[in-house]
Amino acid sequence: MQHAAPTADERAHRLYDATAQRASRAVLAGYSTSFGLGARLLGERARKDIEAVYALVRIADEIVDTHRGPDAGELLDELEAQTARALVTGYSTNLVVHAFARTARRTGIGARELDPFFGSMRTDLTVHVHDRASYERYVHGSAEVVGLMCLAVFLNADRRPGDPVRRADADTEAGAQALGAAFQKINFLRDLGDDSAELGRSYFPGVEPGRLTQAQLDAILDEIGADVRRARESLPGLPRRARCAVAATLGLYERLLDQLAHTPPAEVLGRRVRVTTPRKLAVVAQAVATELRGTA
Repeated sequence: MQHAAPTADERAHRLYDATAQRASRAVLAGYSTSFGLGARLLGERARKDIEAVYALVRIADEIVDTHRGPDAGELLDELEAQTARALVTGYSTNLVVHAFARTARRTGIGARELDPFFGSMRTDLTVHVHDRASYERYVHGSAEVVGLMCLAVFLNADRRPGDPVRRADADTEAGAQALGAAFQKINFLRDLGDDSAELGRSYFPGVEPGRLTQAQLDAILDEIGADVRRARESLPGLPRRARCAVAATLGLYERLLDQLAHTPPAEVLGRRVRVTTPRKLAVVAQAVATELRGTA
């Protein structure tokens, strides 16, 4: 059966969509090798969707962490408004927002995830030291809901128009939230020195900017370890390729966690712990092989 050739208008729309997608891919490539390595293990549609989610999250983070100008709040409000409009119309003049909206509309991402996310980003402009309650709210909005966005992508990457949006069970959702929280907390720990010196922030409750004791470090590592274990328990609820991608990314972050556990508090404050590229590739290969053996 032959299909009609696309019209000029259809070709123009497809070109714009593809250009927006390439913009999102460039953001991911420029900012994260670990996340990017995991994304490469996904199918094409899921990979593009993850790139779109990452790019929007990164742009918001750049407003509050890198720009930090007197207009940062206004810029964040504008980005949130652009995103809300694009979720309704399916179009934005902001290429990153456009790509994200196409993903969100197809996978069921909406206010449930975006309202807490932008709320946490806004918190970064006013709150510098967190107590337990504000820390948990912040982690939920900045990380746990991002885990839920990724889960929506994994479950709906191959969803056809008109089919109902697929939703995960409660245990898989809890695992996705734990995964996002673990990644965020590991990054908090890696960036502890810079966040204190450059931003004057301390995310971990009870940890003062520029100070970290061994007892505090041990408690943080235990908290992250619990998140990692919870995330691992939920892997069977994911589609196979997503399971491999998440296992690989989780393996990279577990490697960072192990290095942090063997780093004295003063060094945690003084340098950002990293995993070398050869080690990353080895960790990814081992994680994927282990996951495939377990599902064979």
